[in-house]
Amino acid sequence: MRTTRALAVSAVAAAVLGAAAPTATAWDHPSNIVALPGVIARGGELTLTVDGCSKGGSAMSPAFRDEVELSSVQGSRNESASGTAKVKDSAVPGTYDVKVDCGGTGALTRPSAFTVIGGVRGGLGGSSATGATPTDVAIGGGLVAVALIGGGAFWLRRRTESRL
Repeated sequence: MRTTRALAVSAVAAAVLGAAAPTATAWDHPSNIVALPGVIARGGELTLTVDGCSKGGSAMSPAFRDEVELSSVQGSRNESASGTAKVKDSAVPGTYDVKVDCGGTGALTRPSAFTVIGGVRGGLGGSSATGATPTDVAIGGGLVAVALIGGGAFWLRRRTESRL
């Protein structure tokens, strides 16, 4: 009796595992593209990771300097591949798509995978390389003149008060 129950439970467990086996098979086509960082400056590098691209492949985007070679990642759960892309120095700020070809297992395009931002304008930061401008000299001279006139009037007023 106990043996029969044990066999029945084993049969049910084997049936459940057999039904779940097709969902646990290896990925045979690319399914997801991740570009990190998601926002990057021109001339920077970003890492691409593609799930389901077990044998590696290549990735392209109009913002990349060259085609990116993807290498398989050892020990990854979803049989992914990874590569590093360099963004062109002349890339126009905006969002870009990434197209991946996984060497015979299929192609995948991820729209708006990353965003390129423009460079920062450096400038002189408010400093002046030539010294004071004529406007600066006029303002400073005017303030000195007002201070002298005000000081003189105050001194003359105090002087007349002391005679009374």
